[in-house]
Amino acid sequence: MVCVPNALALAASIALSASPVWAHARLVSASPGNGAVVSSPRAVSLTFSERFAAPFSTVAVEDGRGRAVTLTKTVSQDGKTLGGAFAAPLPAGTYRVVWAIAAADGHRMTGDYSFTVR
Repeated sequence: MVCVPNALALAASIALSASPVWAHARLVSASPGNGAVVSSPRAVSLTFSERFAAPFSTVAVEDGRGRAVTLTKTVSQDGKTLGGAFAAPLPAGTYRVVWAIAAADGHRMTGDYSFTVR
């Protein structure tokens, strides 16, 4: 027979110890940031709350007409920052950053945001 308080304590300890596994990576910072107005950025950089699987993660930048901007993908040594260096300076206009990562827990996260070059 299981004592109810002991069963509740066991269930709580299992739930608390498993919670980091259930957590998802989240975007914690971006440069240029969402809604930013910048002059001649040389790269885009996205930092996440945890490591991601680089081979299964992407970042793309589109101009105001939806055309892809050429960039070279980069990943930080700690595996938390995904970026891309632009092949050429960006002309004035609005740009959309589209990203997708495969988090360490196996979940796929996606997002997008825009910034403006003046």
